[in-house]
Amino acid sequence: MLDGSDLAALAALHALLETGSVTGAARRIGLSTPAMSHALARLRARLGDPLLVRSGRGMARTPRAEALRPAVRAALDAAQAVFRAPEDFDPAQIDRALTLSATDYVWHVLGAALDTALAAEAPGLRLQVVPNAVDDGARLRAGQTDLAIGIYGTLPPELLTRPLLSDRLVCVVRQDHPTVGDTITAAEFAALPHIQVAPRGRPGGYVDEQLALRGLSRRVVRAVPFFRAGLELCAASDRILSVSERIARRLGPELGLRILEPPLPWAPFVLSLVWHPRDDADPAHRWVRDRLQQVADVEAGPAQAEARRWLSPTDPTGRL
Repeated sequence: MLDGSDLAALAALHALLETGSVTGAARRIGLSTPAMSHALARLRARLGDPLLVRSGRGMARTPRAEALRPAVRAALDAAQAVFRAPEDFDPAQIDRALTLSATDYVWHVLGAALDTALAAEAPGLRLQVVPNAVDDGARLRAGQTDLAIGIYGTLPPELLTRPLLSDRLVCVVRQDHPTVGDTITAAEFAALPHIQVAPRGRPGGYVDEQLALRGLSRRVVRAVPFFRAGLELCAASDRILSVSERIARRLGPELGLRILEPPLPWAPFVLSLVWHPRDDADPAHRWVRDRLQQVADVEAGPAQAEARRWLSPTDPTGRL
């Protein structure tokens, strides 16, 4: 293991071998000439070679010293690189893979614009998108994923977060639904068969809690992990779906769905971008985070007023 004295000895050895002079080496690294003479004596004893020998009025390098010069120069360059300020970052030079944990909602809202930006500016970046999971925080901590986007309550305390975009819930039914008109009451809503999008695989959550506060409950007959699947099931049935407004407006028209204002005062919510502190200063990671934010600002537009990062007081996974 190297310690501080080893690094100091390496610097002294490099100066001596490059200048071929005790006085010149002392001047190069800011030591006195006697201090450099002592350093040379220690190096001679450690390496078992005189390194520099008298030759006329100057000094000559021994064969061992000449052989050491390239290795010493490379070792010192490597040590200095650790402390050197990073060069200007160029995303075109990224050559790595990143894993993003997100729902298909995120990809439908941001994916096309994000893909265009990444392909144009960072063609060497390989992005793998995996579904959200209950243990997203643990996966970030373990390095299994690099970024996560979602509605999060409880997370490991060291994780860093940034609000990315906000949204609100609306209801959707098929255009020619036989019993639902332009508006719907809470009782009518509860009485209908429901589809739920449960990205992390656990039905229940905020909507059910809000109904329970009013003495109501719903019957979820289909729970699916993907937003498009939920919308397609709704379009092919007489069921109702509570879903994020942005994706309802993007995909609803092509599927023949009608958007209704919710019958209850549901709070708007925030999707957060989450990452581990070990990646915070990494230039490529930071660039991807910033590009995600820029795309979200354009594609998702202004934030919902008073949007909440965590809707459910009892559900740490942020289910809707």
